[in-house]
Amino acid sequence: MPFCANCGTAVEGRYCPKCGAAVDSGAAPAAPPAAAPAGSAGMSENTAAGLCYVLGFITGIIFLVLEPYNKNKLIRFHAFQSIFLSVAAIIIRWGLLFILPWSFGLRFFLLTIVSLGFFVLWIFMLIQTFQGKKVSLPFIGDLAAKQA
Repeated sequence: MPFCANCGTAVEGRYCPKCGAAVDSGAAPAAPPAAAPAGSAGMSENTAAGLCYVLGFITGIIFLVLEPYNKNKLIRFHAFQSIFLSVAAIIIRWGLLFILPWSFGLRFFLLTIVSLGFFVLWIFMLIQTFQGKKVSLPFIGDLAAKQA
């Protein structure tokens, strides 16, 4: 069975199911990637970084506390960015709730738009991070980079 030259995943067709790279079926099969050394983390870097966003600040704090992951600069960056993004979403929603108490219709509309925006941003961050891309959000990403 051939393996992807890009990521090392076993391939059963012309394209890698993990990274989408084209695999030359006529070439000799590449060797599978070397096994992780004993004592290393059981999760890939992009998986751990993506999981930082799953439950917002809760998983961000968890990955800042877990031993093998709190030493990785990329995972720390995403954990802090997840925490700061979650806190910003909470502050903005509560701010809109208390700043606009006089108009139920306007408040409901703005809260819906802001909540939808944060939801789309959360999904975007999950997808991009699980794909191994480092997305730095304006202002929040700068704060996270300083903390990581």
